[in-house]
Amino acid sequence: MDIKPIRTKNDYKQALKQIEQLFDAKPNSKEGDILDIVTTLVEKYEEKNFPIESPDPIEALLFYMEKNNMVRADLKPYIGSRARVSEVINKKRNLTLPMIRKLYKELHIPAHILIQDYNNEHRV
Repeated sequence: MDIKPIRTKNDYKQALKQIEQLFDAKPNSKEGDILDIVTTLVEKYEEKNFPIESPDPIEALLFYMEKNNMVRADLKPYIGSRARVSEVINKKRNLTLPMIRKLYKELHIPAHILIQDYNNEHRV
């Protein structure tokens, strides 16, 4: 099998076929090494051509809450009063740096997601 850079959609499709053919290759074998290389090339091509944007900070927070069976009241230690939690969740108030720090430190929500600007029509 030839290994070459992935420059076009056709190159990408061919690389995916190579991965499929080599999927069960044993690690540290010639085929396993080729699989590692082609997989790396595909990952780089996908990063460049199909970037995944970071989620909206509030959407990420809501997802985290759902995943962990949390309700809005559970955010009070990190955001403040019930009213403040409501304002943040409804995008009427931005997350502040202290809120972001607490959410990151205590809930392990990535700070790079929380710190992003987001659609907030009624900033206070």
